[in-house]
Amino acid sequence: MPGGAPPNGGALLETAPVGPHQRVSEMQAKLHRWAAADAGRRFDDLFNLVHDPATLMMAFDRVAGNRGAKTPGVDGLSVADVEFRFGVPGFLDDLRAQLKAGVFRPLPVREKTIPKPGGSGKVRRLGIPVIADRVVQAALKLVLEPIFEADFKPVSYGFRPKRRAQDAIAEIHFYGTSGYRWVLDADIAACFDEIDHVALMDRVRRRVKDKRVLELVKAFLKAGLLTELREHQDTMTGTPQGGILSPLLANIALSVLDEHLHGPWEPGGTMSTTGRRAGRRAKGLPSWRVVRYADDFVVLVDGTRADTEALREEIAHVLEPIGLRLSPAKTQVVHMSEGFDFLGFRIQWRRKRGTQKWYVYTFIADRPLRSLKAKIRHLTHRTSQQDLAVVLMNLNSATHGWANYFRHAVAKHVFTKVDNLVWWRVVRLLRTRHHWNWSEIRRRFTTPTGRWLPITAGEITLRKIAAIPVTRYRYRGNTIPNPWTPAIT
Repeated sequence: MPGGAPPNGGALLETAPVGPHQRVSEMQAKLHRWAAADAGRRFDDLFNLVHDPATLMMAFDRVAGNRGAKTPGVDGLSVADVEFRFGVPGFLDDLRAQLKAGVFRPLPVREKTIPKPGGSGKVRRLGIPVIADRVVQAALKLVLEPIFEADFKPVSYGFRPKRRAQDAIAEIHFYGTSGYRWVLDADIAACFDEIDHVALMDRVRRRVKDKRVLELVKAFLKAGLLTELREHQDTMTGTPQGGILSPLLANIALSVLDEHLHGPWEPGGTMSTTGRRAGRRAKGLPSWRVVRYADDFVVLVDGTRADTEALREEIAHVLEPIGLRLSPAKTQVVHMSEGFDFLGFRIQWRRKRGTQKWYVYTFIADRPLRSLKAKIRHLTHRTSQQDLAVVLMNLNSATHGWANYFRHAVAKHVFTKVDNLVWWRVVRLLRTRHHWNWSEIRRRFTTPTGRWLPITAGEITLRKIAAIPVTRYRYRGNTIPNPWTPAIT
């Protein structure tokens, strides 16, 4: 990376919060500091922090700020309904009274199935809690997250503060360039549905001693599910995908995998230094590095295919006690020269055109590109009666959000192709809607000198994603900060 390269967008620390946020941030900083100072400490008296007015207020703000704030649970209430019917202070006071009295009971989550991305035809089952349960889950997360963050390994990136998918891709790029060319591309079958509750609670108890908090976490796990057919189902395993607390609980469960595979990298371990890893290779022994994002992970191996296959069996035994298993159909061993998909990116070790030098490249995978094209076609159907300004706003939102995610890949030519697709789709829509011929299109959207003008509707302009700079993502390694400790420089 060039020395003058700019920092990653969005990676700066936020400004200091005020009011309830300040109080909660100070509480979190203390919990994290105590947890980091004593790896064996079990925390008691956390329940008072969960129902503290400042914690509940911050939890409600986070629930209200989520995209799902308009989606009701089994009681039919959205965030707007709660604000209108009860008022936020009254709602939180009543919720706090229930928690303190020990009478709070989570309601079943409402099942909602959504199509999985990529047009595979498969669906993902979400569990939508009621607003009160979401607030309590958010409060639990505010208290528990800084404690468990002190234990989480640097190789996991999903649903953790200050970490993002691009960090995981940069880690793969770094170690792939360093000789870790065999890849175990792993998929955990139905991770959120099959996590064993007993094993999960045992791992939570390693850090939490407060019985009231433990009972609350267990109550959410056992809350049940109301299916789309209005049938009640008990939840004997898993943590509902869609709950605010679920990603943290999944990370706690899957940390058993991180600890097993990353253990040799800890100080004093057999892979803890460059010299020790080189010594292993000289003896014909493999070295490996796991990179995990939630329930998706890869293991990069500096060794042979047989070494990677052996790790696959070892990982299967590690996951078994927590009720999880690798998907035989989706888990594969590949060489990086063949390429593999991870988090929407296509990663491949290949020869640079016109040279004999080989490098690790990061491309945009086919599935997210297909998904975006399908969305563009849906937004620009030729018989659409939506106002053109609304169509352009939706297109700008969809394409620019997608492009900002992939702007650190080899993406410039793909961005140009997407811009061309969008332009032709909008032009076809306009020709159908207004019965314009091609001469009319040229008259309206070119200058007298023949230069094409951008398509506009009032103050809304169709913006090109090819204008977004494509840059190398700065690999942050072990310098990624968290919200409660200063950045390492």
